Order: sequence, then structure tokens, then C-alpha cells
Amino acid sequence: MNIVVSQPFFLPWVGLFEQMRLADVFVHYDDVQMPMGKNFCNRVQIKTRNGSQWLTIPIQHQGKVARINEIKISHAEDWKTKHIATIKNHYSDTPFYTELMDVLGAIYASPASLLSDFTIHSLEIIADYLEMNRTWVRSSDMNIPGKSTQRLVDICRRFHASAYITGLGALNYINYELFEENNIALRYMDYQKQPYPQLHGEFTPFVSIIDLIANCGKEGKKYVCSNSVYWKDYIQGGYAYEQN
Repeated sequence: MNIVVSQPFFLPWVGLFEQMRLADVFVHYDDVQMPMGKNFCNRVQIKTRNGSQWLTIPIQHQGKVARINEIKISHAEDWKTKHIATIKNHYSDTPFYTELMDVLGAIYASPASLLSDFTIHSLEIIADYLEMNRTWVRSSDMNIPGKSTQRLVDICRRFHASAYITGLGALNYINYELFEENNIALRYMDYQKQPYPQLHGEFTPFVSIIDLIANCGKEGKKYVCSNSVYWKDYIQGGYAYEQN
């Protein structure tokens, strides 16, 4: 049983869906603190003829530290119409533009007022499009207290997981001993950043999954192909660390 625990990101890069591909259970880590400053919970880059451009969901500033599932979307501006217009402008010449717009239509039709509801909805719609049917869980529904590595281990234990798969950001904070003591294999993603056909110049992997859909359609799933490496092998093997 493989488990992935991830904050809900907005239309994220292919790498998150590579984690999803390897997961039996995918936990939306929605009741942790919203990262300070600019982050990927409410914004993402797309590729344009003028280089990378950000799409951002405006949020209401809480004036205090808040959990991701407490963050409200700001509707002071018509951001959905603006996003769709930007995407149409830069992706209308792609081979699977119509399919992309169908997917985005289902995503942007969401009436969600909370950021996490909107982003989780979008992740699951894209996963369904790519035929990645998983068991979806929100950490806020699990009633598992604690923080940091201990909470991650407890989430894994809830599902009797044999492996916990994570991105490279965990290199900065993870407690390996807790996973080892509980016989849970911690595995890092070995991101291949597999090139696929793209418009607008040199290939870049660090843009939204919608770029893959626009250029490759459902066949794009074959480029979502990275695997994971046991943490000891990853560290001892001298793998390059390049964080998105």
C-alpha cells in the first residue's frame, strides 16, 4: 500500500501527478498552515509565447496564521474569466485545446468559496481525465492530531501503508527514524522531467499540468512516468537535488 500526502496545489506541475500515479491512497493535506508568502497553493505558471506567466487565485488575507482549509477565495475581481481568457490566448493553437477547455470548464464551474475546496476539486477532475482513480482523503476529515513527521507516520499507519512517497522538499525536514521504526519505507520521487511536445520554444517541465493536456491530451499520461527511490538509496546514490 503506497500513500502520498500533499498540500492541495493549484493546477500543479506534472511532478505531483507522478506522485499520484504511484499512490493507492492520496491524502489532501488541507489542515496544515498555509505557507507564508508566494507559494503554489494558489498560483501556478503556464507556458506562453512570451515565457512563463503566473495564474493566481486571489485570496482573502486572514490577518493571522491560517490553515489551508480556512483560506477564502477573494471575488473582488472576476479572476475566473481572466484565467480562461489568458489560457485561450496562449493555448488555442495546441492539438488538444478543445479537450483542455472541457476539463477547465468543469474545474472553473466550481462555486467553492474556500481555496482548498477549489484546488482539491481541480486535482481530482484532472486525475479522472488522466484515468488515475485513487482513494481520496482529506487530512481534515481524519481526526489525527500532531504535527511534522509523527503525524505523517500516523496517517500512514491509519491505512496500514507499507510505503510513503514524497517529493524532494521533504529532504529538509523529515525524520527517517520514525518511518523506519514503524516499518514504513520512505521513498523520494526520482523526477525524470520527461520532455513532451510543447509550443513556444525550449521544453520546460515546471509549468502546470494543463500544458501537458493541451499538447498531448489523454496520451500525455505516458509522460507521467517517474518512479520513486528508497530514501537511503536516494541519499547514498548521490542523486541531484533540484527542487521545483
